[in-house]
Amino acid sequence: MDTEFETFLFGRITVKPEQVIEFPAGLVNFEDKKRFTLVHETDAGDPVSFTLQSLEDPALAFQIIDPAALGFSYELSLTDAEEAVLRLAIPADAAVVLLLYKKEGEATAGLGANLRAPLIINTKARLGLQKILPRLRPNVVLSNLLSEPEGKR
Repeated sequence: MDTEFETFLFGRITVKPEQVIEFPAGLVNFEDKKRFTLVHETDAGDPVSFTLQSLEDPALAFQIIDPAALGFSYELSLTDAEEAVLRLAIPADAAVVLLLYKKEGEATAGLGANLRAPLIINTKARLGLQKILPRLRPNVVLSNLLSEPEGKR
């Protein structure tokens, strides 16, 4: 049955049961918030980022983005416990996304991505977890570099 939720950013939204993503352990510093849904502006075309909206706290929402949009890809190993939480039978059912955060200060103003704590979501079972990486080893793809003209090589 569809449920209506009041949110700070989007006002009243309707969420179908199949749109709920459960994070059994919550997220870092928000361990008591376990139920979320994805929201985005419908009139803005294809979104680059989405909002992960808490269904337990109308004021709690996180911007998330596909790491590929930032030129990153991850090769992650899951522990047996993490696989059990996600109930991940097929690796292709997993989506890896990054939480965006607001950088403070004049020199660093803007948005940053939390590369060391990606979210892994089983898109079929609608289960997720936040994986804390002890060391960051992303495969960086530098796709926007200009190549030197032929005569300069």
